Amino acid sequence: MDFSLTGHQQLVQETARQLFTRECPTTLLRGHIEDPAASDPLWRHLREFTPLGDGPLTDLCLFLEEAGHVAAPGPFFATTALFAPLLAATGDERLAATLAGDTTGTVAIAGTDGIWLPNNDPVKTFVPEADRVDWVAIVADGPVLGVVDSPTIRQVHTVDTTRRFFEVDVEPDVAFRAIDADAVEAIVQRATVALAAEMVGTARRLFELTLQYAKERVQFDVPIGSFQAIQHKLADMALDLERATSAVQYAAMTVDAKDADRTRAVHVAKAAAGAAAKRAAKDGIQIHGGIGYTWEHDLHLFIRRAYASEYWLGSSEWHRDRLADLLF
Repeated sequence: MDFSLTGHQQLVQETARQLFTRECPTTLLRGHIEDPAASDPLWRHLREFTPLGDGPLTDLCLFLEEAGHVAAPGPFFATTALFAPLLAATGDERLAATLAGDTTGTVAIAGTDGIWLPNNDPVKTFVPEADRVDWVAIVADGPVLGVVDSPTIRQVHTVDTTRRFFEVDVEPDVAFRAIDADAVEAIVQRATVALAAEMVGTARRLFELTLQYAKERVQFDVPIGSFQAIQHKLADMALDLERATSAVQYAAMTVDAKDADRTRAVHVAKAAAGAAAKRAAKDGIQIHGGIGYTWEHDLHLFIRRAYASEYWLGSSEWHRDRLADLLF
């Protein structure tokens, strides 16, 4: 079986890489810290790619890996990886406008425990970009779905400055309708793999920054990359990154094919991506030394994204526990 990228997938990957490199420099990420509207020009480009939200997950993952590489802010992930698939699964009339890039949305499922399972908690937590989208889809126990345009929200500040999270109040007058439980599970699985793909891109950026620094930083008249201890760290980072990349690609294929192995593969992908991102962050800042701790250096922007993404949609430990449940 040939697992290499098709011509179409290579085009998706290269287009995304060029777009994000050109339109999402680190100056945009720093501007976004003070003013979320700084990401609006980027969204005007990304809205052309919202049809990926209703296409193969393998294609979306290739695109989102490049988004993670630059820690792209804005509503693209929430709209394409969460909102559009939910609309497609429920036959919602808003889908056409969403795929055309004319409207944006996000999804609120997790309750006070932060776990992405339908529940009746009056407050939904860890809802991404709730103040920057047109619609918020609320999923409650049943499961049931209600789509609202102006819920009561409160921002929850996290370590990540590139993705903004909110609490959303579930008002008594929300008009809910029944939806299929399997559809909700499939949407969460799809979003989990999509996030893992983003994390692979972020881990790759951290690895590239660290490798370049190890080649340039000189101590005792030689680059620090010539020291065996540094080489071992870089090798371990590269191995974790390769393992996570393969796990994410396999999980995306199983989700697209509705394969019986998809549940296990999703947990493996998020756990592997989390391990790669955490190692790249931890060893990356150690190799950078003192300069890596400064606000002026860009390393912290990607470390923040890596750690926040690790704990969203289930940490590595949580997904390993779910794997244990499947095995035992």
